[in-house]
Amino acid sequence: MHALNKLAIFSAAFAVLAASSGGALAQKKYDTGATDTEIKIGNIMPYSGPASAYGVIGKTEAAYFKKINDAGGINGRKINFISYDDGYSPPKTVEQARKLVESDEVLLIFNSLGTPPNSAIHKYMNSKKVPQLFVATGATKWNDPKDFPWTMGWQPNYQSESQIYAKYILKNNPNAKIAVLFQNDDYGKDYLKGLKDGLGAKAASMITAEESFETSEPSVDNHIVKLKSTNADIFVNISTPKFAAQAIKKMAEIQWKPLHFLNNVSASVGSVIKPAGYENSQDIISAAYLKDASDKQWDNDPGMKEFYAFLAKDFPEGDRLDASVVVGYGVSQTLVKVLQMCGDNLTRENVMKQAASLKDFRTEVLLPGIKINTGPNDFAPISSLQLMKFKGDKWELFGDVVSADVGG
Repeated sequence: MHALNKLAIFSAAFAVLAASSGGALAQKKYDTGATDTEIKIGNIMPYSGPASAYGVIGKTEAAYFKKINDAGGINGRKINFISYDDGYSPPKTVEQARKLVESDEVLLIFNSLGTPPNSAIHKYMNSKKVPQLFVATGATKWNDPKDFPWTMGWQPNYQSESQIYAKYILKNNPNAKIAVLFQNDDYGKDYLKGLKDGLGAKAASMITAEESFETSEPSVDNHIVKLKSTNADIFVNISTPKFAAQAIKKMAEIQWKPLHFLNNVSASVGSVIKPAGYENSQDIISAAYLKDASDKQWDNDPGMKEFYAFLAKDFPEGDRLDASVVVGYGVSQTLVKVLQMCGDNLTRENVMKQAASLKDFRTEVLLPGIKINTGPNDFAPISSLQLMKFKGDKWELFGDVVSADVGG
């Protein structure tokens, strides 16, 4: 009896010990790139080249993660943010991704920028089973959890956005002739497809001119002159910041005044509108999902007050007129939320699992009424936008928040 008693006590104690050590083992799980003290995050940005206006996104992210680290990190771990330049050149992106995964040994690659660059590493990241998380491109194909379970977008996708423009055009200008300028790559073609799908049967008769350009061209001026000669009533501008600003300037110079739709990726007041000239940009229509930091209406908004405080204290060189700064801040907050949700299970699989479990999450730089939702079959975190028109020196929102979900 006595021996049995002892045995019972011993086994009870052993059970407690086993449970606690088992708990510790279950609690802390790491893949390459995560330890008790650090989370290594890779990033690829065009700090040089034709899309270098976007480089500020990476700089904003670095400043935001430094702010998080200064406050103690995430669950006690510091973020080690490693960001490389690819000049918006896909072969260079491949090189930098390999370096991040194979020599720097990052846990994940976060918010790498551009459709062609991300397309170049899409299969590689998925074959390596390394998260390609919250990519900085709205291509529709990032929402394909079945075939590419390691890749997820963040911003609204391009086809959703151009379908919203198409709806507006059909409702307000059903007999218009439309001229389109688009960047000749996956990004440009994705927007164009959304526009055509949105116009439906009327696409063929309404779109009277399509001009494509290469990012290697110094300027799009000749394309604008050509499009003016078609006498179109509507101009749909599918270009990145440098070329978008050139187009607006050239249109003013040759006095071409169609109704101008400008894709959201080039709606930044600081990097596009201001350089192109406020006077040349009046009444341009675009769509937004983020608050415009240059707009006085948000001055007393609690979320934007935090953002302004971040600029003042952590990122003084950040220009509040530059929409890319708001993007960098909002997407960083989303990643921090996911890493917090991971707790002590910092495996690549769990990172993707948590990223696909966001429910009504809001970074407070999102427009009111827009929330982030994901699921195992929904890798499109943000799928709502609101139309806006440029007036004076700022964008004015109009209409309702419109949702358009398009799968990969």
